[in-house]
Amino acid sequence: MWGLWFGLIFCSFWHLCIAQTLRPQIANHKLATNNPTLTTVALEKPFCVFDGLMLKGTSYEVYLYTMVDSGTSRPSVTDNRSKPLNATFQQTNGGQSGPYKAAVFHAPNCASPPKLSDAADATKASAVMTQYLIRVGDDAACLYDPNFLEACNSPLSQDTVYRFKYLLVDRTAGVMKGQTLWSHPIKTRRVKQSSTIDTWPGRRSGGMIVITSILSVLMFIVVVGFVAAILLAVTPSEETPTEMRYESQTTQLAVPRVLEMSESHLIASPIH
Repeated sequence: MWGLWFGLIFCSFWHLCIAQTLRPQIANHKLATNNPTLTTVALEKPFCVFDGLMLKGTSYEVYLYTMVDSGTSRPSVTDNRSKPLNATFQQTNGGQSGPYKAAVFHAPNCASPPKLSDAADATKASAVMTQYLIRVGDDAACLYDPNFLEACNSPLSQDTVYRFKYLLVDRTAGVMKGQTLWSHPIKTRRVKQSSTIDTWPGRRSGGMIVITSILSVLMFIVVVGFVAAILLAVTPSEETPTEMRYESQTTQLAVPRVLEMSESHLIASPIH
């Protein structure tokens, strides 16, 4: 009997130790290609991290806390009674003055994790991503909604270093049952200045250069044809009207009349 209790206590302590040595991880780049972005960070949900701490018949949730990395400070997210803090994005100035509760979701089921192979199926990809990933900074509307009372997953600041932490909470008792370490520093991206963008062709692939060249030639041909069409439409016609040729009837009538006069003169003259 004592051995059974000792085993349960040891297993619970062991899982608690494992959970407290794990950290939130940034999502695999194959599932989240553009990560982090300017205002979001995609993290993997804690599958099988808190599995040994959850009792059957009890409802659990996972709280995600976010804070701007201060370099040294790793503040607690619970009070002295193990009650989770409910600091908001607005109260902490976006995590600059302390951690805030960014998201709440059901504890992942370790017994039936999502099949990552289904992510290749367009009809299942969205569901797999929702089960497997949590995107921090994905809700821009809650920040400006005065009636929004839940955790506000507001957009993050660009070019800023953040840390993240998972907390396992018993919904019924409202107390913390397990937690992870704070994540390693994760920095959001920053907007590139137009002057720093490299436009040198050497940084482009061969296929892009060929396509660009073909399009340039086709555009030149189209422009030349358009200009030629305009010139043909504007230039006046140089054809001269067909000359109408008429034969003079006066000349034609004059010749017979002269002949008639000559013949009549011969007939009238006597022969000597």
